Amino acid sequence: MEEFCFDRGSQGSLNRGMETVIYPRSPREMMDGWVYLPRFVDKIRLHLAGQLAPDYRENFLAGFDGSWLKSAGVSGEDFINVVKGTITDGQVCDWVRRHVKVPEAEKLAFNSYILNRGKDGPEAKARLESRKEAAGLSHRVEIETMVDYIDADEKRI
Repeated sequence: MEEFCFDRGSQGSLNRGMETVIYPRSPREMMDGWVYLPRFVDKIRLHLAGQLAPDYRENFLAGFDGSWLKSAGVSGEDFINVVKGTITDGQVCDWVRRHVKVPEAEKLAFNSYILNRGKDGPEAKARLESRKEAAGLSHRVEIETMVDYIDADEKRI
């Protein structure tokens, strides 16, 4: 099945007092076969606009962002410049298709890592439980991965 590049203009937001947080897309969303990539593009666009919420700044270009950069073989600075030089997701996707030459097996391994983080060992599981507790989500037993946690924390599930 061929995957197409397309634009997704929807971004959720939540009003917290005077501050408006614009949430990047779910880490489950996919671009050119990569989960998480649309979220990373959103985070870069928010960063460039000076609207990346403080909670996201600490792990900007680290965490899952850094995992994608490493898997794709792209530097953070280079990818920020790619996003900065585009208007649409389709343009970013086209750039990724042309410049990121990763075997399909590695892309699938990255996707599995992202989608299963939190279930993949005692340290990751403990970190997930700690994050759930800090966010008041300990009672949500269906939150089994970091992706589940992110979607719950950002009010998607």
